[in-house]
Amino acid sequence: MKTLKAIPLLLTALALAGTASAQKTGLHVANKFPIKSSGGWDYITVDAQGKRLFVSHGTQVNILSTSGDSLGVINNTLGVHGIALVRSLGKGYTSDGKANSCTVFDLKTYKPLGKVETGTNPDAIFYDEYSKKVYVFNGRSKDASVIDPATDKVIATIPLGGKPEAGVSDGKGHVYVNSETTNEVVVINDNTFKVEKRYKLDGEEPSGLAMDVATNRLFSGCSGSGDLVVLDAATGKNLAKFKTGDCDGVGFDPALKLVYSSNNEGTLSVIKEVSADKFVKVEDVPTEPSARTIGVDELTHKIYLPAAKTEAVAATATEPKPRPKQVPGSFHVIEVAK
Repeated sequence: MKTLKAIPLLLTALALAGTASAQKTGLHVANKFPIKSSGGWDYITVDAQGKRLFVSHGTQVNILSTSGDSLGVINNTLGVHGIALVRSLGKGYTSDGKANSCTVFDLKTYKPLGKVETGTNPDAIFYDEYSKKVYVFNGRSKDASVIDPATDKVIATIPLGGKPEAGVSDGKGHVYVNSETTNEVVVINDNTFKVEKRYKLDGEEPSGLAMDVATNRLFSGCSGSGDLVVLDAATGKNLAKFKTGDCDGVGFDPALKLVYSSNNEGTLSVIKEVSADKFVKVEDVPTEPSARTIGVDELTHKIYLPAAKTEAVAATATEPKPRPKQVPGSFHVIEVAK
């Protein structure tokens, strides 16, 4: 692991002072919704308007109501990571990491409509309202596939120079994506589908990413160093950094001006955006170990975290740090609310 750069003293002072004075949110684990199927998981997508949760799980996507009722299942999504929704066309897309493709499905019936070939190991995925395109970030081929949902064809492939993780759009012609292996945020021109800039992060192995479009601020969760870094999206300047944990997901509630970091250790770090240049850490809300990805409902202000009970696995010579083993039948979605 590389040595982190020193944080400017002023920013450190602001962060420490803010942590001490920030008012608690009252957030707590309010519900747990069981999903009785096997397999690992990654992203969760919240459809606030439709009051639905799309949960990746092994070789399928489980659809729940926001009250926890099962609404349906999308099968044969091999190694699924993420789900993108294109409401205007009534379609959704899953990134099927082990199939090197996306499954297109109907948003009403959840029936598959077709497949779109992508790069190798498609992972994070989202729909960009500005360009009306679906961005798929491919982990092993280190590029982005841009899909036109009107035709379900890949219209561009963008080399990224590192392993991509989560991406976001500013809605004004730029897409930002974390580059896990180069410790950067990569800036893509949404009109030319080419890389414009690369922003160095004061953190390691960035994964989760969110944005406040109103203030043009990016929030990058760095799992390797256990930090959340705040950046100016226009310049790439690192504005603040907060200790969180092994973060895999970052969410943002624009109405409450709250940034959330979901951490594998079993905490949800909450950071308040006081202004475009002032951020304070409010608290670490207890959740569950393994609750590392996140979905934020911007209408109800509830937060959803997939998780499961796990058991330790003995280390071996070939795998000195093995991943914990999931307890069968223990997968569920945690609802965090006031």
